[in-house]
Amino acid sequence: MTGRALRVGVDGRAFTSPAGGVRRYVHELYGAITRFHPEIEVVAIGGPAGMPGMQHRRAVPVPTNLGWMAVSLPLAARGAGLDVYHAPAYTAPLWGVHPQVVTIHDVSYERRPEWNAYRNDRLRRLFYRTAALAADRIITDSSFSREEITAAYRIPAGKIDVVPLAAGTAFGPGPADAIAVPPAVRPPYALHVGDLHIRRNVATALAAVLAVRRSLAAPTLSLVCAGIDRGTASELVSQATAAGDAAALQLLGPVDEATLISLYRGAVLLVYPSRYEGFGLPVLEAMQCGVPVVAARAASLPEVVGSAGLLVDELDAEAWTRAITDIVSSPVLRQSLSDKSIAWAREFSWERTARETVAAFRKAIDGRGTPR
Repeated sequence: MTGRALRVGVDGRAFTSPAGGVRRYVHELYGAITRFHPEIEVVAIGGPAGMPGMQHRRAVPVPTNLGWMAVSLPLAARGAGLDVYHAPAYTAPLWGVHPQVVTIHDVSYERRPEWNAYRNDRLRRLFYRTAALAADRIITDSSFSREEITAAYRIPAGKIDVVPLAAGTAFGPGPADAIAVPPAVRPPYALHVGDLHIRRNVATALAAVLAVRRSLAAPTLSLVCAGIDRGTASELVSQATAAGDAAALQLLGPVDEATLISLYRGAVLLVYPSRYEGFGLPVLEAMQCGVPVVAARAASLPEVVGSAGLLVDELDAEAWTRAITDIVSSPVLRQSLSDKSIAWAREFSWERTARETVAAFRKAIDGRGTPR
C-alpha cells in the first residue's frame, strides 16, 4: 500500500489550540506533510478555513469538548470520505471513526499526577484513556513515552510508533538580534525555555547558577527563564532573594519566536533540569542554534540530547554547578558542544516526522481495512 494516496482527517481546532505546543506540532507536521507528501489529501475538520494545502470541512459547533468529541467531530468525519483520522493531541471522536491514529505526547497526568495540572480533572483523564484504548495506532514522541503509555494503559508497545519531533527551520546559529532581546537581559546568561511547572525543576538550575556566581567562576552569570508561570515563579524569586542575589534570576514570561531565537543565540548555555518530559523540544531548538546544553538525565531527555550535550542527575545541584562552570569557563568546551549540537540536530527534521507519521497512518489502515 505504500504508493496509495490517502485522505487524512485531522481535528482542525488543533491549529488554534490554546496549548502552544499543540499548535506548533500540527502546523509544523501538516506543513511538512503538504510539502513532502503530495499524495496525501488533508481534511481539517472544524477550525479555521483557508489552511494552506488543506481542505476544510465544517462541523456543527457544540460549545463543550464533550459535545465536540461525541457529536460534531464524529458526524463531520464520517461524511468526509476519510481513509484515516488523526487526533493530534490526546482526544479523539468517541464513536464511529476508524481507523484512527492518536498522538499522545506524554502521560505525566497518569504516571506522575503530582506534577500535572490535570491530576484532579477526572473527565479529561477519562477522555485521554478512552481515546488511547480505542486508537488503531498511537504516535508518541520518544521511546520513554512509549514505555510510559504501555505502563499507564496496558497497550502493547507494538501498537505505538515513536516519531520524534524537530525544531523549526527558523532556529539556527547566528548573531542575536539586539532589538529582539528584552532590555533587561545582559550576557552572560544561562537560558531556560518552557513553562514554569514544578516538574521542570528550575530551582535546581537556579541553585547551581547562584553557586557559580558565588564561586566567581562567572560572577555575572544569570538565569533567564522564558515561559509562562505555572505556579513556581514566586518560589524562584524567593530562592534568589534568600540567597541575597536577586539579580541572578530574570523571569521574562512568554516570548515570541523572534525573541526566543535571539535568546538562544545569545545564551552561553541552555539548562533543562526537567524531571519529566515526553520530548523536550527547547533542548533541540537550542542545539540547532548551536547552544551547549546541560539537561537532566531523566525521562526522554537522554534520547533528545544524545552525546551532544551534558547530562546530569536532575536533583544533584553540585553536579549542575560543575557542569555549568565547565561550560562558562572553557571556550574550547563550548565550541565542541556547539559543533556537536548542530550536527546532532540535523538528525531531526519535520520532513522525517511527516514521513514517519504517514507510515503510522498506513499501518493503521493495513490493520483495520480501508473503509470509506
